[in-house]
Amino acid sequence: MKNIIKLFCVIGFFITNVVYADIKFWTTEVQPARMAKQEEMAKAFEAKTGIKVEVIPIEEKDLGTRATAAAAAGDLPDVIYHTLQYVLPWAEAGILDVDANNDVVKDLGKKTFAPGALKMAKSGSKIAAVPVDGWTQMVVYRKDLFEAAGLEPPTSYANIEAAVKALSSNDMFGFVAATKTDENFMSQVLEHVLLANGVNIVKKGGIKKQGKKLKNALEFYKVIAKASPPGELYWKQSRELYFAGKTPMIIWSPFIMDELAGLRDSAPPTINSDPTSPELASKTGFITNFSGPNNSKGAAWADIRYFGITADADTDEAKQFVMYSMDEGYTSTLSIAPEGKFPVRRGNASDPEAFTKAWSKLPVGVDRKAALSDLYSPDVINNIVAGLDKANRWGVKEGELSRASKVINAQFINRITRLYVDDQIGIDQAVDMINDQLAKF
Repeated sequence: MKNIIKLFCVIGFFITNVVYADIKFWTTEVQPARMAKQEEMAKAFEAKTGIKVEVIPIEEKDLGTRATAAAAAGDLPDVIYHTLQYVLPWAEAGILDVDANNDVVKDLGKKTFAPGALKMAKSGSKIAAVPVDGWTQMVVYRKDLFEAAGLEPPTSYANIEAAVKALSSNDMFGFVAATKTDENFMSQVLEHVLLANGVNIVKKGGIKKQGKKLKNALEFYKVIAKASPPGELYWKQSRELYFAGKTPMIIWSPFIMDELAGLRDSAPPTINSDPTSPELASKTGFITNFSGPNNSKGAAWADIRYFGITADADTDEAKQFVMYSMDEGYTSTLSIAPEGKFPVRRGNASDPEAFTKAWSKLPVGVDRKAALSDLYSPDVINNIVAGLDKANRWGVKEGELSRASKVINAQFINRITRLYVDDQIGIDQAVDMINDQLAKF
């Protein structure tokens, strides 16, 4: 009897004095203010669970080589916060523990996530990494000018072309398109425009020859480029001209949302004499998903970030950390940079919109702070978040994101599009030239 009592005492000691392993977390959110927030989250998680998290900053440009080297040495961190481009390659290379990540998504509830974010991380029947946050490129437009002219919102090529025709004047450029061919901004805008018309440059195992869809998309791009100012245009000019009231439409990321409301002194709206005025924000609408004539469903170009539990992880502890960061601590996760971290997990079992609501109330801005819900209507908030439902990028569903990225980075689509826009070549020649270059990949 005494031995049994002793045995229960020993068991009780271990139950009440469980020693968890510390875990290592790599993050590409390396800016000091963002690191401080992640350290706070790690401490809150440790206080709740007893599991200590070492937050390790890794520059995004170094992440691929660092992960490959760590995998070879059997020394991967437990969890990595990473970009979309690594999800499927790391799953195939055995860097990610696909089963662990899929378990977390199932436990949190697949239906609570944006479908597009899950689809882009699908490896066979499983979700290879846990979607954390994302943003979609947007058509940013002057709602007041559209309404005054009786125009439909810019949800399609046709609607945008109609608005360009109606709103172009001596004082107003109908659009400000990206035309600086060596800027990534042009690559992103072009991919968004081409995706909208169903253009895809890759298929599984190779390249897809282009035809009518690309032709129609380039013809549309020429319309918006011809409505733009002359010169080499990228994000800087498009933002400045929109802020000055010199154009009714641009394509931009959601990082413009706080600037539109006069919360950043380095990029003030100049539509009136008060650079801190929220007037322009109140007159602005956002379209994340728009369509071309060959793709009625349209598309939204998106940048999604993920948590990846790795093959070398202390799996149970890593799962707890990711679950915490995506549930009880999810609002804190999004607060690291709310204007660029749309919630890919909208809510939970008790409230399907819990996290969207909480995110909309997070303060944004640099020199002044305000909640997005104080600046924009619920319809605007819901619309921009819903863009993640149809999030897309070339090569994701085919498992060819790496090949697509190489094509994009070569920038020949930018250069050939610019030749066509500048009337140096015709449309058929432009499509042929792009196909000739694609064949090299």
